[in-house]
Amino acid sequence: MIDADVVVVGSGNAALCAAIAAREAGADVLMLEKADEKLAGGNSKYTAGAMRFVYNDTRDLLPLLLDPDDPRLPDTDFGAYSADKFEQDLLGFNDGRPLSREQRALIDHSQDTLLWLAQHGIKFEPIYERQSFEKDGKHIFWGGLTLAARDEGVGLVEAELAAFLKMGGRIRYDSAMVDLITDGAAVCGVVVESPTGEQKEVRSNAVILGCGGFEANPRLRQKYIGDQWDMAKVRGTPHNTGEGIELALGLGAKQHGHFQGCHATPMDLHMKDYGNLEIPHLERKNYRKICYFLGVMVNANGQRFVDEGKDFRNYTYAQFGKAVLEQPGHFAWQIFDSKVDDLLYGEYRFHDAHFSESETLEGLIEQLDEIIDKAAVRRTLNEFNRAVDDGVPFDPTIKDGKGTKGLALSKSNWAQKIDTGPFKAYPVTGGITFTYGGLQVDDRGAVMRENDTPIDGLFACGELIGGVFFNGYPGGSGLTSGAVFGRRAGNGAGALAMT
Repeated sequence: MIDADVVVVGSGNAALCAAIAAREAGADVLMLEKADEKLAGGNSKYTAGAMRFVYNDTRDLLPLLLDPDDPRLPDTDFGAYSADKFEQDLLGFNDGRPLSREQRALIDHSQDTLLWLAQHGIKFEPIYERQSFEKDGKHIFWGGLTLAARDEGVGLVEAELAAFLKMGGRIRYDSAMVDLITDGAAVCGVVVESPTGEQKEVRSNAVILGCGGFEANPRLRQKYIGDQWDMAKVRGTPHNTGEGIELALGLGAKQHGHFQGCHATPMDLHMKDYGNLEIPHLERKNYRKICYFLGVMVNANGQRFVDEGKDFRNYTYAQFGKAVLEQPGHFAWQIFDSKVDDLLYGEYRFHDAHFSESETLEGLIEQLDEIIDKAAVRRTLNEFNRAVDDGVPFDPTIKDGKGTKGLALSKSNWAQKIDTGPFKAYPVTGGITFTYGGLQVDDRGAVMRENDTPIDGLFACGELIGGVFFNGYPGGSGLTSGAVFGRRAGNGAGALAMT
């Protein structure tokens, strides 16, 4: 007896896009979620809700906007984000690898997938607060990232879930997948377990795995990424523990992508694990600390360890969390002066933000108890200040070339002397968001075996897909990837289930 034409495991952005697409194909779709209703939505709920996609100008954005009559629009320069630029941005994180098939699909289907979401009532708002600066009376967007869902990741998941339920979809909470059911070589359902340990079979014509990577599993983090990764704060859900990947590999699925890589963001050193689920989502995001490009970061030895101004933070934050975690004690200090205080994002003024402050730089350094060598941090800051090129104007709307001269580790852009009190220092660590290694899928979203044949009845999307990201990623492309490959898997599973 069939319980549903298609079973979708997980309830985040990728899983929901898969479920919507499968319903479009006419399939009866049942979504199974490990968490209870309050904590459902996977990692997507913990994101800022931004989505990166190809567009030519403002006209391409208008069909996606929740409020196309926003009075700020006439005074906004969104620029453009071409397919070539998206390709260059991804290649910048590939460590010399050519563009993968998955990356090509992400680029080619980014815009039409956003339009598809908009047709289902899932629309977006310009990210004025985080992605633009005012210049000459206009809002200038930077970094190729322009739109996010209202209420960020929570709003995105809620809008997608509402669309799915409106289409007649079904969802069951407190239903953790513990096994895949097979009939010969084909997958024909899943075994789920309730919080009380009761197990039940759920039969279907196709199964879509959209239940995330292994970032919340310390054993798998250590196995694939490295020993120090048991110290990482888990920024998102505690439920992404890798069962989908491990069960598929147990059926002979092909391991694919960069298992040693992950998205890791600088986070408040004193945040609780799993993004602090006790507080509202809109506050959880404030544990991120990604304005390092406006100041400097020093480790416990008082040394800088990254080029804070290497690029727009959209292109560095997923790498710099890893860099922080690799420092002595797995932490660093972000140091700013008052010249940039009004440019720091709201996360730095959040009521629970941890920081030290002093009217003098010497007074600030004395407060940094975790610094082993305070003389070293004095030297680092003095050398940095002497190296700043005062002949180039500071401009946060562009890569301004205002760098340092003569340092072994330069700051390439937005370098200003740290010389105007009051001074502030924020302690940060690395917070893991999602993992990069996963499964290989074909153009239908079907999971592939080691011999490059599909596992009948098994599809995958979202964080379970390998080959999309390697040594980092341009911000906002994670949710877009989930939507692109979720839609693909839903189309594939829906077509199979209805034949």
